[in-house]
Amino acid sequence: MMKIKRILVSFLILITIWFLYNNTLDITAFVIGIVLSLLTSIIFCQSCNVFNEFKFTPLAFLYSVKFVFIFLIELIKSNLDVAIRVLTPSLPINPGIVEVKTKLTSKMARMLLANSITLTPGTLTVEIIDDSLFIHWIDVKDDEVEVATKEIVSKFENCLIKIYD
Repeated sequence: MMKIKRILVSFLILITIWFLYNNTLDITAFVIGIVLSLLTSIIFCQSCNVFNEFKFTPLAFLYSVKFVFIFLIELIKSNLDVAIRVLTPSLPINPGIVEVKTKLTSKMARMLLANSITLTPGTLTVEIIDDSLFIHWIDVKDDEVEVATKEIVSKFENCLIKIYD
């Protein structure tokens, strides 16, 4: 059963990427995409365990979409913040490394959390140790773990818990 789940999830991801990349609903491209995605999934994803922790439910799918929107909003906000700091050198910055705690138990969810933090400008995940992430933050507002966790992690974590844990 786990094997079928891995193949199905990888197939859905590959076919979505195929359609986004080709940007057409032509029947030939449709059939080629389905065949290539299915073959690739069957050949390469029988033993991959990256999707084992993913909850394959409609609710998890909805939270995945919500996660993408939250990430895009945070990405835009942090890009604007960093751009303002670059264009206005008089703005004070307070760089430092802060520890944040996560409630996520899934390795994949922690990886997505760390990458989401790293991809937003102004933050960089330096290390993950157990349930702690060490983040380089361009403007440390507070050294307290709870405050930093609420500021950096909680937006992403709420969705990832519903998807993976």
